[in-house]
Amino acid sequence: MNMTDVRFANTLLDWFRSHGRLLPWRETRDAYAIWLSEIILQQTRIEQGRPYWERFMQRWPTVEALAAASEDEVLRMWQGLGYYSRARNLLTAARQVVGMGGFPRSFEGLRSLKGVGDYTAAAVGSIAFDLPVAVVDGNVYRVLARYFGLSTPINSTEGKHLFAQLAQELLPPKEASAYNQALMDFGALQCTPQSPDCSACPLAYSCSANAEGTVATLPVKLKTVKVKTRRMCYVYVRWQGQTAFRRRPDGDIWQGLWEPLLVEGDVPEGARLLRKDVRHVLTHRILLADFYLWEPEAEPALPEGYKWIAEEDLVHFALPRLIDLLVNCYLSENDL
Repeated sequence: MNMTDVRFANTLLDWFRSHGRLLPWRETRDAYAIWLSEIILQQTRIEQGRPYWERFMQRWPTVEALAAASEDEVLRMWQGLGYYSRARNLLTAARQVVGMGGFPRSFEGLRSLKGVGDYTAAAVGSIAFDLPVAVVDGNVYRVLARYFGLSTPINSTEGKHLFAQLAQELLPPKEASAYNQALMDFGALQCTPQSPDCSACPLAYSCSANAEGTVATLPVKLKTVKVKTRRMCYVYVRWQGQTAFRRRPDGDIWQGLWEPLLVEGDVPEGARLLRKDVRHVLTHRILLADFYLWEPEAEPALPEGYKWIAEEDLVHFALPRLIDLLVNCYLSENDL
């Protein structure tokens, strides 16, 4: 490391000692607790993810306990966080770890776990095991792009390589855990995406973006996939205190979760519209859902894959957030 790199790292570490976030998974070196927090916080804000982490740790305090859980139990606990593949990967990885006799203590070993990419492997490895591996996430991209005045798109092949190499060069090997957390917190709290307070920034005096007036334009990101709109029509079938649900198949959104009758064409005669054009936003998709209630006089034949479930038992099934909101709204309105 040259002197500029040393000053950069030391300034961040000094800042972190005074301003770092107090988080429960930072009060331990338990790889399980740290890994669990990293998986939950993928695509999730800390204030939303923290209660989930606490509930998971309370119910499954060890990786062995989590590995023994069923997929339905884990999906139900995950309900509301979205990106449900994370929950399935979480369970698979927990079983991998148990099969290995414990968490691997190398970057490559951590990287081999289901759902663990370079960032998560670096975070868990550095925080739990002091591995000298730099983390690179959105916060890191932003801090490095602004400080060093880098306009290479962060989501290009060249950009990913450039920022990963730079982050590793800046890492003080003997303080990897504190430095990685400092850099993440600095991006989240100080060098924020919008309107950062550069006047209070300890790096302002040597920040290229601050000097050149390019804070608002860095980092650069190439435009990606256009958001598409998808319409869905659900019918809540109610017959003798039961309702018809199915587990969603593989190869589409919400795989493994449960949903009421999904209608592609006309709704059944006598069905009553409860909600129309309920908007639900996913990463690259906007869902617009209509929701009907149908109370047939005789038991209807259910399409393949659907089964009758007692309404009071719905609480035991993992539902997509959209379906959970719609169903709970209906049940509460009808005092069920």
